Amino acid sequence: MESEVNGILVAAHELKAPLNLLRQLAFSLDFAENPGDVKQIQNKMISVSDRAIRQVQDLTKIARLEDGLFEMEPVAVRGVCDDVTRELSALFRFNHRNLIIDYKNRTRLVSANRELLYSIVYNFCLNAMHYSDKETRSELTLSDKNGKVRIDVRDYGPALPMDVWKSLKKGWIEKPISIAMRPGSSGLGLYIASKFSQYMKAEVGAVRHRDGTSFFVELTPSKQAALF
Repeated sequence: MESEVNGILVAAHELKAPLNLLRQLAFSLDFAENPGDVKQIQNKMISVSDRAIRQVQDLTKIARLEDGLFEMEPVAVRGVCDDVTRELSALFRFNHRNLIIDYKNRTRLVSANRELLYSIVYNFCLNAMHYSDKETRSELTLSDKNGKVRIDVRDYGPALPMDVWKSLKKGWIEKPISIAMRPGSSGLGLYIASKFSQYMKAEVGAVRHRDGTSFFVELTPSKQAALF
């Protein structure tokens, strides 16, 4: 019971953060000196609200996973990554961040639910943006590994705490968690990615580097791809 309450508190804290930011941005409109400043603040407000809405929608999906509404199908993995990076490109530019994309995979189709896979990649990329700056970068890599297709998102931030890494090494995170060494990081996003991966029978995990962390999901190639 205590563990469940702590998870709810973490989720509530993360969902409150964008509301506080929206409030601050709304107040800052009073001090905008020209139409360009107003437009920039409005764009920021739209971006923040879109991300908050997506998190709420993802939490709603978790509650519906047991209903079997998210069918598994052959999914073009590069297309999903392209769509995520296209959606986030403006946010990366606005924050003066750089996302490098490297597609090495020969297997193009995976067995997944496109909607859930999109959310996993989105959460990983958004998480990485918090830990890149003008001097470093985030990296999205697709590769074939041990008969699976692997999506890696690399950042150059603080080390991932050992307990979080061990939870991911087991294959899942049981509840939303706070990550003390990464205050801008979304423990809620990792929880969402973990639940969606578990539903798709995919493996989610993390690699601790000396200068950052890679979060990954490994997916089974589609049988349809094998036919070709």
